[in-house]
Amino acid sequence: MRDEPSYLPPPEEALEIGAPEQFAALSHPLRQRLLFALGHRPATSSQLAAQLDAKKGNVAHHLKVLREAGLVHIAKTRQVRGGTEQYYQRTARRMVVAEPQAAGTAAMLAAVAQELDRSPVETHLTLRHLHLSPAKARELGETLARLVDEAEEDEAEGGAEDQPLHGVLVALYQQALPSGTTSSV
Repeated sequence: MRDEPSYLPPPEEALEIGAPEQFAALSHPLRQRLLFALGHRPATSSQLAAQLDAKKGNVAHHLKVLREAGLVHIAKTRQVRGGTEQYYQRTARRMVVAEPQAAGTAAMLAAVAQELDRSPVETHLTLRHLHLSPAKARELGETLARLVDEAEEDEAEGGAEDQPLHGVLVALYQQALPSGTTSSV
């Protein structure tokens, strides 16, 4: 982009989500989409509104909620036409939710659904249920995380900034047993 200021990477590599205000902030699909959009580079509320096809006032409100929850910060400001332009950035490259809450998970999945719906190309979405030992499940989770990390490192090393941005959602969970059933594991 022309005339765009340079930025430092997010101040933290990973941020563990645990505070009530963080969970509340994550419980809205637009806030989730804002975090997705800020995943690679800082942006102004106007840029985010255009990118997400949302109203600038809504974006500004949701950025304020994210900022108060410590999930985004102002990375840089600059003077433009008598006003101050604020560039927002995530506070961490990766956000880890150790104990997900239903509202935040539902909002994240709703945000992903919106992103899938808006995708200009065919998407890939698969749900499978596998019988895995705890060791095999742990191994699968580590492998999936490694694959995503490697793809991200390849992107960073290869200067892929001019390539289309792709979203990746990785979930591995143990399916709950029906009430009254006991596990044999």
